[in-house]
Amino acid sequence: MGVERNTPKASLKKKSTSLQYLFDLDSTNNSGNNLSNNSNGRKSSPESENEEMLSMISYCSFIFTFTDPLESPSQQDLKRGTLNQILSIIKSSKKPLNDQIVSPLISMISANLFRPLPSSINPFITLGFPDDEEPATTFTAPWPHLQIVYDILVQLVLNTDPKMLRDYVDHPFLLNLLCLFQSEDPRERESLKNIYHRIYSKFTFYRSFMRKSMNDVFLHYIFETERHCGIGELLEIWGSIINGFTVPLKEEHKLFLMRVLVPLHKPKGMQVYHRQLAYCVSQFVQKEPVLGGIAVRGILRYWPITNCQKEILLIGELEELVENIDPEQYRKLALPLCTQITKCLNSWNSQVAERALYVWNNEQFVKMASQAMEEIFPVVVEGMEKNLKFHWSNSVKQLTENVKLMLEEMDPDLYTKCHLDLELRESAAHREEMRRKQKWERIEMAAAAAQKQFVQPPSRLCVSH
Repeated sequence: MGVERNTPKASLKKKSTSLQYLFDLDSTNNSGNNLSNNSNGRKSSPESENEEMLSMISYCSFIFTFTDPLESPSQQDLKRGTLNQILSIIKSSKKPLNDQIVSPLISMISANLFRPLPSSINPFITLGFPDDEEPATTFTAPWPHLQIVYDILVQLVLNTDPKMLRDYVDHPFLLNLLCLFQSEDPRERESLKNIYHRIYSKFTFYRSFMRKSMNDVFLHYIFETERHCGIGELLEIWGSIINGFTVPLKEEHKLFLMRVLVPLHKPKGMQVYHRQLAYCVSQFVQKEPVLGGIAVRGILRYWPITNCQKEILLIGELEELVENIDPEQYRKLALPLCTQITKCLNSWNSQVAERALYVWNNEQFVKMASQAMEEIFPVVVEGMEKNLKFHWSNSVKQLTENVKLMLEEMDPDLYTKCHLDLELRESAAHREEMRRKQKWERIEMAAAAAQKQFVQPPSRLCVSH
């Protein structure tokens, strides 16, 4: 009934429009057919271009899995060509896209990118990997399409006013992008790093939210899962962000160093992203050398017990930090640093021991040690003598001998005094060990005598009847 009631009005409106159109057409024909055709072509051109663009965007919103055998390869190639056309149009466009195009374009980008990621098939990429073994690379099947979609998003961000995109590139959009950093495809993570950093640079009103979101990812990784593929890429973004911080640093940024960057030394898979992590920490210390003490103590607190590869990396990071920390902190840090380095040079792993011994070639480290020689020499001398007596590696013994000569030259009297004190302690410990053994021998003899007494058979009684 409703349709029948509206039909006459619709037809009258259509008739009126048609008569007006005929009247206009007749009047323009009188002024010249060629001019009319050119003018109409110019008026309809933007509309037809928009319709064509919308048609291409709509077609590209269909998602191919690249794993379904029923999917047509020709259709996949056609979508890839269409995506390239959209990218070419956005690149060559001299004026920003209007809302009529941007809204469906963002919807198409979201439909292609924001998808459930496959479960991890590579345990080493997140939890660390054995010595001399690199993590295997996993590639995403739809990458031929995803690569172009990422390029479209980059061009859209570069060529469009952030205020215009604010309604589309919002908080949920950014969180979805952040979730994609868990992809095991390094190509996708690289594209994500590029676009996320560009958004951070241009969308200044989102910077605080983006930093907090990345911090949440780090904390979830450190204290809950220790599973995430994109920690290295996120730290690269942070490295650029830290580089732009002004001095003096805000309290928020110092807390990020203490509560996020330092604990990131704890997980098993740290060696996967250690290069980026060390860069971020060193950036903080270079901007405010007084933060070096916080970084050094934090690294020592999370020192690994059985992971030799992590030890080698952390020794190198400590050596770099010593070159940047405030010299006024040398005396406070000398004893804990030299104690840990001494433990490492006594390691039965020759690589760890050699790396720890090479630290003594660093002029800044030696300068730091010289600020508290009376405190550190007893510890270091004991470690040196222990290596020379008991270490199995000849190369480690040779390096130890070289370091010993250098320390003796620094303060011969102090080294001799520490060596004599060490011999006295070892002699006292040896005497104590002998007394302990003698005491145990007496206890064992007494126990054996008591056991013999209890084990003797009872005397037999003869009863006559």
